[in-house]
Amino acid sequence: MVDDKAPLTAVVVDDEAPARSLLREYLGAHPDVRIVGECANGFDAVKTIGEVSPDVVFLDIQMPKLTGFEVLELLDPGPTVVFCTAYDEYALKAFEVHAVDYLLKPFGRERLAEALSRVRSRLAEARASGGSAASGSTAPASAAPQARALAASARPPGSYAERVLVKDGARVSVIPVEKVDYVEAQDDYVAIHVEGKTWLKNETLAELADELDPARFVRIHRSFVMNLERLARLELYAKDSRVAILHDGKQLPVSRAGYARLKELM
Repeated sequence: MVDDKAPLTAVVVDDEAPARSLLREYLGAHPDVRIVGECANGFDAVKTIGEVSPDVVFLDIQMPKLTGFEVLELLDPGPTVVFCTAYDEYALKAFEVHAVDYLLKPFGRERLAEALSRVRSRLAEARASGGSAASGSTAPASAAPQARALAASARPPGSYAERVLVKDGARVSVIPVEKVDYVEAQDDYVAIHVEGKTWLKNETLAELADELDPARFVRIHRSFVMNLERLARLELYAKDSRVAILHDGKQLPVSRAGYARLKELM
């Protein structure tokens, strides 16, 4: 049964101050809704949402620094989300990451009230099922894979990721892909090696490799993807077995299939 009187905590994320102000005004007409955070960019949103665990996040999609989809990629578990954006091209995509609703700007008070009703219904259903009751989230345990896919689909056709996002606690690191030396598989994680430093990211090697420019990054082994610009030379290690020597002296194994891929690019 839906509890219409249960209070809701909300975080508002939008890079435009007038948009945040208008949403705050509209939400102010609902005494059971309490805004517990307001963010002007994706970095602040990741930190705030992680700290306050709101019942619902009103999230813009097109923002500088981090898009709304990239924000979701960094949140685990994913929050209950209502997207607020001026771009209808993302409507269907938004529901792929289990958004409760999608508010196309400019929207009015009635449309917001409708979205709040959907949020309450979803939260009540989730709590009744006991699935995500602790957090109040109606999203799956992790919406990161879908969010990554949608962030990729939001890029222009034929383009690839220009940066890799890594979350460590409340801190978000942005790694330009041109600085990546190589990436190493570590079970369900990847170790991203950059100028002697290593970042761990909860993503498979295949998933990350799909986001990288295949003209620059090549999978040389089932456990390694290498930045081709870092390759100094190849050496024969044993019959049908080679190692890649990087400019910093690091040695990486090269499988037979990896060698075939390298030859196509060299």
